[in-house]
Amino acid sequence: MTSEHVDVLIVGAGLSGIGAGYHLQQKCPGKSYAILEGRDCIGGTWDLFRYPGIRSDSDMFTLGYSFKPWTEPKAIADGPRILNYVRETAADNGIDKKIRFHHRVKRASWSTQDARWTVEAERGPVGEGAAEIVRFTCGFLFMCAGYYKYEEGYTPQFSGTEDFAGRIVHPQKWPEDNRLRRQARGGDRLGRHRGDAGAGVGQDGRSCHHAAALADLCGVAPGAGPGREQAARAAAGEAGLSSDPLAQRAVGHVFSSSSAGAGPRGSSN
Repeated sequence: MTSEHVDVLIVGAGLSGIGAGYHLQQKCPGKSYAILEGRDCIGGTWDLFRYPGIRSDSDMFTLGYSFKPWTEPKAIADGPRILNYVRETAADNGIDKKIRFHHRVKRASWSTQDARWTVEAERGPVGEGAAEIVRFTCGFLFMCAGYYKYEEGYTPQFSGTEDFAGRIVHPQKWPEDNRLRRQARGGDRLGRHRGDAGAGVGQDGRSCHHAAALADLCGVAPGAGPGREQAARAAAGEAGLSSDPLAQRAVGHVFSSSSAGAGPRGSSN
């Protein structure tokens, strides 16, 4: 098993990990460091999640780096712009050269006697044969990783999913599917749809589940008027849901909630 020592070992090459690398270079220029990243690219959250309309729920003047002020016109920025911001910061400061991609940390142990951490990681692309185990030692372990599994996001149990005739897509696994992207055009409508559907959970939770899934699939903004409801029903037909009574009822639920003044309640991302 190979072993390498650095003064500081950073885990994660997302927004936090790149920021940590910058501050180490500026304030501790004599210290060596490396960044371990489990995937094959920089960006963390902002590369992993690619569903239409993804954006920050905090303004970038607060979320961004103090050493690289946010200059884009929108303070509540979309995912691609944030990703570009993180990658640009890494490249401009040589931080990208410190990243070890395809390194998934598996265990870390501290030795008081040696005053150092020993970190073991799997090296190699996921699913491509047996991964090599590599070892790092460091005096300071800086955790900048996300709090969810990249391989498989949390999926809650929704009543009625077994009866749903449409396609259910986890936002963490948004496919490179042109048809699905076209149906979900409008991006920021996704959150509003979920808010509208969720407004009536107490009335009919099963119908609300279908409403949320169907609205995401159709990409038609809810609102009063027969034109929009007709468009939603047409989109449901294109998606093969015209024969699903719960899906059809879901369309009515979304639009009746909107016309009754439920209003958009979705989050920004």
